[in-house]
Order: sequence, then C-alpha cells, then structure tokens
Amino acid sequence: MNIIEVELENWSIFVLKINWVAFIITLILLWGISFLMNKCMKYVNKRSITVEEVNLGIGDSSIKLSYNQKDQEIAYKIWVELSTRKIGLQFDRENDVIKEVYDSWYKFFEITRELLKDIPASRIPYSEDLIELTEKVLNIGLRPHLTRWQAKYRKWYEESVKNNSATPQEIQKEYPEYNALIEDLLETNERMIEYKKLMKKIAFGEK
Repeated sequence: MNIIEVELENWSIFVLKINWVAFIITLILLWGISFLMNKCMKYVNKRSITVEEVNLGIGDSSIKLSYNQKDQEIAYKIWVELSTRKIGLQFDRENDVIKEVYDSWYKFFEITRELLKDIPASRIPYSEDLIELTEKVLNIGLRPHLTRWQAKYRKWYEESVKNNSATPQEIQKEYPEYNALIEDLLETNERMIEYKKLMKKIAFGEK
C-alpha cells in the first residue's frame, strides 16, 4: 500500500496521489512510537533509594525516592553547596558564630531554590521526586527554624555587639533564649547533614 505516488501524466504534468487513510495511520503510529519512547526514557537507568523522612524533619515515615542520571546532576550541585557551607557541617558550640551560620543557611536556601527554578520544564517530569523532596526539606526542615529565630536573634545580636569587647562566641551565649535556640539549631543542623548524605548517595549512585 503506497502512501504517496507520483506519476508522469505527460511530459509537462506530474500527478501527486496521496492515500489519506494510510497517511493518517502512519502519523498515528509515529506519534505512538514517540510517546512510548518518551515514557521509556523516563525510566531508563532509574534507581531508587529509601528515605527516612524523620531524619530530614519532613515526616515520620519511609518513602521510596526514584532518581536517574538527570536527578544525579541536580543532587551533585546541591551536595557541593552543602559540603562547602556551614549548613552541611556539624555545629561547633564553642567556636561557631550563630550569625555566620544563619548567613550560610539563608544563602543555601536561596541557591537551592534557584537550582530548582533553573530546571527546564522538559526535565520536571523526570525529576519530580527529587524536586518534591528538596522543597519539603527547605520548607519543613529548614524554614521553621529560620522563621522562629533568625530575625529576632539578629536584631538582638546587632544591638549587643555595639561597644562590646567580648568575642562573638561570648556575646551570643548571653542571648536570653540561647539554650532553646541552640537546641533547635542543632536539630536542624542534623537534618541538613542527613540531607547532605542523601544528596551524596544520589549524586554518586551509592547504595
């Protein structure tokens, strides 16, 4: 069954014949094959990892996160940010400065949000699990501490540091709610360290 035929009627006239039924069937078949290939590509080299939500402060159950090579690229960028900032390092109560820690946390929040925004729309269907998890970590695991403590602590610290010869580490211990802040900070810090470990596992395909 020919879809298109070209005939020479005479020396100056060509006749083009199209079998519309066959033509439409062919287009449908090509669309179907393309659709199936896209579906298959979504799951090519797909891996999965079990995530304990409680360790990230975003829930109290275990979830199965699926990821592929495209997700690994995103996870690697996030892991680098976590590994090179205070947010991904264990808080040192004696030497770390809370203001600097907050600067790091806030910057990480902004950078990670931009990384997610920069994901092309065509890639979103392939990375939806990782995107959703990261949004939860930011909004449920990290944001509550910053919302509760950052603004009022910064205001207090800026006033307290004026004409004060003590070190920043000594000054911050005078904060009226220091113990409660530190307890919450340490819990949030542990969540971010767990998140860093998870991003490393995804980025490097570790089990």
